[in-house]
Amino acid sequence: MRVLRSPLHLACLAAIIATASPVAAQRLSGQQLTGFIAGKRVYLKVPLGGEMPLYYAASGKVDGSGEAVGLGRFLKPSDSGRWWVDGDRLCQKWSTWYDGKPFCFTIDRTGDSTIAWVREDGYAGTARVGE
Repeated sequence: MRVLRSPLHLACLAAIIATASPVAAQRLSGQQLTGFIAGKRVYLKVPLGGEMPLYYAASGKVDGSGEAVGLGRFLKPSDSGRWWVDGDRLCQKWSTWYDGKPFCFTIDRTGDSTIAWVREDGYAGTARVGE
């Protein structure tokens, strides 16, 4: 087997390794979390493909709609509630979804506009954040 060791081949190999390395996740807390979420739309990845948009207004209101993923035929297609930050957790309470029970999540930033979240009961997922 012939091994290529020219500077060009080594540079290409280094570039491939650098781009293939996963980005280290950064736990968001307090002001970081508020700044990253407030005024943004969060698109939750849902099973079987698709996304569910949630809008986190800077005022503390959160709006959600299941119509984007076709849920309107099966359950109430939209709800609203409030959101807040408690230490290193993003919390939200919907008017009717989840029977109005509040839930809190840890949020790890995994890219420029991507996050991984874990709810306090262990349920987890990913999302992208947009304007």
